[in-house]
Amino acid sequence: MSTGRADLEEAKQASIALYEQTMAKISQELSFKSKSFRQLAVEELAELSRASAEGKGKSVYRDYTFVINKYLIPFFGIYQLTQITPQLVQEFESWRDSEMGRHPMASTKRTHSAAYNRIVERARNQALIPKDLAIPLLDIQGAPGEARPAFSEMEIAQLLAFMPNWEQTGHRGRTRSIRQLCRSYVEFLLFTGVRTGTETMPLRWKHLQWYYIGSQKYLKIWVSGKTGPRYLIAKHAVIETLNRLIAFQGLLFEDLAGLLESGYNRKIFVMTDGSQPYSLNGTFERLLRDCNLLKDVAGRNRSLYSLRHTYATFALAEGVDIHTLARQMGTSTLMIERHYSKLTPMMAAAKLA
Repeated sequence: MSTGRADLEEAKQASIALYEQTMAKISQELSFKSKSFRQLAVEELAELSRASAEGKGKSVYRDYTFVINKYLIPFFGIYQLTQITPQLVQEFESWRDSEMGRHPMASTKRTHSAAYNRIVERARNQALIPKDLAIPLLDIQGAPGEARPAFSEMEIAQLLAFMPNWEQTGHRGRTRSIRQLCRSYVEFLLFTGVRTGTETMPLRWKHLQWYYIGSQKYLKIWVSGKTGPRYLIAKHAVIETLNRLIAFQGLLFEDLAGLLESGYNRKIFVMTDGSQPYSLNGTFERLLRDCNLLKDVAGRNRSLYSLRHTYATFALAEGVDIHTLARQMGTSTLMIERHYSKLTPMMAAAKLA
């Protein structure tokens, strides 16, 4: 070790301090090495990426990766874990609010906390900090999530009619391509009710199968979400969407039927070169602005998740019971009742009157 001192007397004092620190680490069976938060975070990112590549990753790993890169490393990167104080955590939470432009919901805070805790646990496993050392944790309290604003039937008709011309516009070929992908993505969410991002982006063509009842066939889709894996039945309209996506990507299949027979193992929502955008949120927001559907009647901004809310609303209006809908959407009947029960009396107005 070097004391980093040029003066002999200062070096003597510094060497005593280094010796005492070393003996303390030996007594606690700690590593002599030290790592910054950034170094530990980079190791964790590599582990998340490796797990995903080996098919062992969870859908939430994408969220952890985003949180670590976007928030944790930029703020905590220069510190060692032993330097993180409750006051520093409070400063982080204030900084994060300013970066996000809002106070995060409880679910968002829990995701951030889980990603942060993985890095702390990595330090403990490497004996960089004592097992019993209390590291200040991130706050997980926040406002409960609200149901996203949905679209009306008229608005969905407007959106579907607007997209064919919109996807062909753009100053660059890349812009037009990502708009074509966005159109298919929007229709897929609307016709299946799956969660955007975590359930949709990992989907591969091999996860799609035909399901027969007598002579009638349905498209069955295997998805893995935060409530575990499940099968769902897609609306028939999604077949046209997927056929168009096959043509867009230049795949060597005439249609979906031929592709499914092959067991093709490639991600569904990718560009023509096989790359996958991290998110289509920005493109979808531009789409809604262009067709004047960004805000609902209450002035709330819509997002891709609004399509899942719309799917649930339409399904209830069509008479799908909440137990079937909950299984289809990978959620609980309690969640369906909490967010949608107030809508059902209005949907059944004809029967109730």
